[in-house]
Amino acid sequence: MKRIGVLLSLIFTIFTVLTGCEPLLVLDPKGPQAQVQANDIKISIIIMSFIVIAVFTILAIMLFKYRASKQSKDYEPPHIEGNVWVETICVGIPIIIVAFLSFMSVKSNYAVEAAPNGYGNKEPLVIYAASSNWKWHFSYPEENIETVNYVYIPTDRPVEFKLYSYGPITSFWIPQLAGQKYAMSDMVNTLHLAADAPGEYMGRNANFSGKGFAENTFNVKAMPQKEFDEWVDEVKDTAKPLTEEKFTELLEPGHLGQSTYTGTHLGFMPPPEGENGGHSHGSNGEDKNMEQHHSNETASETQHGHH
Repeated sequence: MKRIGVLLSLIFTIFTVLTGCEPLLVLDPKGPQAQVQANDIKISIIIMSFIVIAVFTILAIMLFKYRASKQSKDYEPPHIEGNVWVETICVGIPIIIVAFLSFMSVKSNYAVEAAPNGYGNKEPLVIYAASSNWKWHFSYPEENIETVNYVYIPTDRPVEFKLYSYGPITSFWIPQLAGQKYAMSDMVNTLHLAADAPGEYMGRNANFSGKGFAENTFNVKAMPQKEFDEWVDEVKDTAKPLTEEKFTELLEPGHLGQSTYTGTHLGFMPPPEGENGGHSHGSNGEDKNMEQHHSNETASETQHGHH
């Protein structure tokens, strides 16, 4: 009885403590991309819970039914042949579970890699997000402004983050809006997301990148398009210009607060080029070869003209 009382007290304490915890951010999505991933996590938890409960139930039955008992010394257990149905279930159910989870994962991966659903033909807001030790730089090429360690985005509009790094590999992650994606020094990756409702969200680097990793965070604020436009106008009227000297200073390893500038570093220190670089995402080498061939033909014609 004492053991049962202790066990019940322990279970009650665990549930009491858990009820006071804040909900997991990944299970509190505020955008379509995050909603897809939250659904996958919930389905996976349900399936795994069912497996755990079934396994422990079967284990308890087997331990009780086939437990050691007093038998005569000359007792011989009966010979039991394999059961086709039992073997089919033991092999078939795991295959079905793995196949279902694989199908779900592939389908979800295509969904989160594409532009968010439900936004029609709205033009996405392009933001270049570059990491350095240990801070985040957000460049708005269309608005011609730049922020450090915080980013403002409009609601009900798709957003494209162009990710790269000025240091080690980092992982860009806003749990309530999208999943993680790497930012690297030699290429640009694109992350699609959208915010369905105004609010403030936490973003961080989810990939260990040295002693300052724990504080390598940034704030995300989603607001209606009108408020976003007003913020852009305010920045242009009040913020100082970002110079190459100032940006080089910002890249020095260390922690900084939030800051805002007019202009971006994309002009004097552009992002890396490559197959996934910039707005030419998905372009192949043939385009570059054709451009180079055209340039050579133009140069040849110019030389002939001079002769």
